[in-house]
Amino acid sequence: MTDTGATDVAFAYVDVFAAKPLTGAPLTLVPDADGIVEEQMRAVAREFNQSETTFVQRPVRPGTTYRLRSFTPSGAEVFGAGHNALGAWLWLAQSGRLDGDGGTFVQHIGDDVLPVHVERPDGGPAVVTMEQSAPVFGAVATDRAGLAGALGLSPDDLVADRDARVVSTGAGHLLVPVRDRAGVDRAAPDAGRLTAVLRQAGGEGCYLYTHDTVDPAATAYTRFFNPAMGIAEDPATGTAAGPLAALLVDGGDVAPRPAGEARVVVEQGHSMGRPSTIVVTVAGSRVRISGSGLVVAQGTMLVPEAA
Repeated sequence: MTDTGATDVAFAYVDVFAAKPLTGAPLTLVPDADGIVEEQMRAVAREFNQSETTFVQRPVRPGTTYRLRSFTPSGAEVFGAGHNALGAWLWLAQSGRLDGDGGTFVQHIGDDVLPVHVERPDGGPAVVTMEQSAPVFGAVATDRAGLAGALGLSPDDLVADRDARVVSTGAGHLLVPVRDRAGVDRAAPDAGRLTAVLRQAGGEGCYLYTHDTVDPAATAYTRFFNPAMGIAEDPATGTAAGPLAALLVDGGDVAPRPAGEARVVVEQGHSMGRPSTIVVTVAGSRVRISGSGLVVAQGTMLVPEAA
């Protein structure tokens, strides 16, 4: 406690789904957050102004390893397990908070209790694989012209014979098929119009995708917008990549391998200068995302006492 009535709180920056610093999705992480109440969490997330800030707490449910809570700058809590959760586990692994070089752990996020596997291939950087919730296929956006206009595109930019549909593996996002990479990069959403489209469809965010990829070995090239949650654009979105993979497998775009598991590689962040790669595997209703990353900064900040 300082004479300003505030407490020093440790934080870290983690670049998630990144192979080198200053790429991928930046995450602010606050470990040892048991003494921080929700009001303070929202204020801290607003201060850092990242797409999400995650707080790591001791478990409150039997059989779980850690509880995670994540907030956007607008103060909305995020319940899906994407880069917000994966970055927390990368930090826990790199900070020696997990027993040994890895293993299987259990995270509590929102109402979900989900397994997490951490490993260090050949002693290198930690790779985290997280289970998401079973896919739920939701509503279709029926007004194609309205959707295209909200994205700053024309209806011809959208794939003619493929619906834009809400799919959830923990968070429901509207998945919008676009003809080519140029169209995805050209999108310039109108925040108000897109928010109205998303509310009507029952989606939280909007994930544009095309099979016109940078890397021929990748499956989809994407961009993510979530104006209602205060996220203009996100460079890597695990909570959207999981639903996209489930949709592509369900629709026959990606075939399972002989072992019965389909592998989907998602590119994101190129238009922001923060390229990222998200690997998703789908086997029936089981959806898992994998990725690595780096802790790029650590420090402390002053957090005022709760009112």
